[in-house]
Amino acid sequence: MTNEPLHTRGGLQHSKIVMIGLGGIGSIVSLFLSQFLHSLKRECTMFLVDGDSYEPRNQERMLFSSMTNKAMAKSEELAKAFPEFTHYRPVPDDVTVTNIGSVIGEHDLVFLCVDNHATRLAVSRHCEGLQNVILISGSNDGVEEGKDGTFGNVQIFIRSDGNTITNALTRFHPEIEHPAPREPRDPGCDALSQGSAPQLLFTNLAVASAMLNTFRCCLFDELTYEELYLSISKGSMVPVRRKVADLAA
Repeated sequence: MTNEPLHTRGGLQHSKIVMIGLGGIGSIVSLFLSQFLHSLKRECTMFLVDGDSYEPRNQERMLFSSMTNKAMAKSEELAKAFPEFTHYRPVPDDVTVTNIGSVIGEHDLVFLCVDNHATRLAVSRHCEGLQNVILISGSNDGVEEGKDGTFGNVQIFIRSDGNTITNALTRFHPEIEHPAPREPRDPGCDALSQGSAPQLLFTNLAVASAMLNTFRCCLFDELTYEELYLSISKGSMVPVRRKVADLAA
C-alpha cells in the first residue's frame, strides 16, 4: 500500500458536518468531535440525525442525559457543553431515500454511525452522486451468528471536484450493496445484544476513535487508506487501500 496521501482537500473545507446515528458509536464521536472543534475555535454547523429515542437499556453503551429523541437530546447536551463556535441542529428523523437530499449536500462532511446496511446503502448511493463529499462510516460486527462483538471497521468514501478518490461503501461489501430486509424499528445490534455483550462498549470506543483519527487525517491531508479493520481482542488495526473503481462502470 502506498503511503502517498489521498486528495481530501481538508476535512473542514466547508463548515457543515452531518452526524447520522447517535447510538453506541455516534454518541462518542459527537462528543469528542465537538471538543476537538471547540479547540479549533472555528465556526461550523453540526446536524445530528436520528429518529430513535434513548431508553434505559441503552445506558450500558451510550452517553446521554435524557430519555428523549436521540438527536434532540444530544443536540441539547452538546450545545450546553460547547456553546461557542459549533452550532447544533437536531434532525429527529431516520435517513431514507426520500429525505436524504435534504440532509446531505455538496461539500458536507458526513459521519455515518448506524447499525443497519440499508441506511449505509442509501447514504453511499447519495454521496456517489455528489461532486464534493467526505463520508466516514464506522460500525461494529455485533454478536449475531456467533460473532464475539470485538471486531469493527471504518470506511471512507471521498468525492473531490467530481473525481472518485476512494471506493464506495458497497464496492467490497456485498452485505451493504444487497442488505437483508429489515422491519421498521428493528432494534438492531444494540437491542439484540443487550446484557450479553458488554465488550461492545470497548469495540464502539475503538471504532469511534478510529473514525475521529480518520477525520484528523482528512483535515491535514494525511489520509493513506480507504478502510480500517480493527479487533480489540487481537489488539490490531489494519489499514487497507485499494484501486478505485469507476463509478460510471
